[in-house]
Amino acid sequence: MAGQMPSIDAWLQEAKQDPAFRQCGMYLVHNGVVRETPKAEVRGVACDGVEPGQKVGGMVFGYDAAKVAAAIERTRALPGIFYVRVWLNEGELAVGDDIMLVLIGGDIRPRVIDALQSLVGTIKNECVSEVEREA
Repeated sequence: MAGQMPSIDAWLQEAKQDPAFRQCGMYLVHNGVVRETPKAEVRGVACDGVEPGQKVGGMVFGYDAAKVAAAIERTRALPGIFYVRVWLNEGELAVGDDIMLVLIGGDIRPRVIDALQSLVGTIKNECVSEVEREA
């Protein structure tokens, strides 16, 4: 069963209360959701799941909390990154359900963009399990 995604507005308010907020020139948010187009189709690679041309009806999503925590700590150690927060859903998700929410705050745009891309990539490639279900 899908969990309730936290409020992005509340997260940003909390981030601006963090002692590091004076060093942050920007915050970026990533909100991943379940789409109906199969991963194999949009990425152009073979994977376990729904075949290209078919529709995704949902997915089973899970994650390794220790791996996610380690990825967050590596991201916090990047130059110019001062705030990192991650929420991951789990269980049986439907098309449109939220998969993840990631917030990164840092000093300048290139560093924050790179950190967000790196963290989301690490989570997706090393920390989670996604099994698509055909519609």
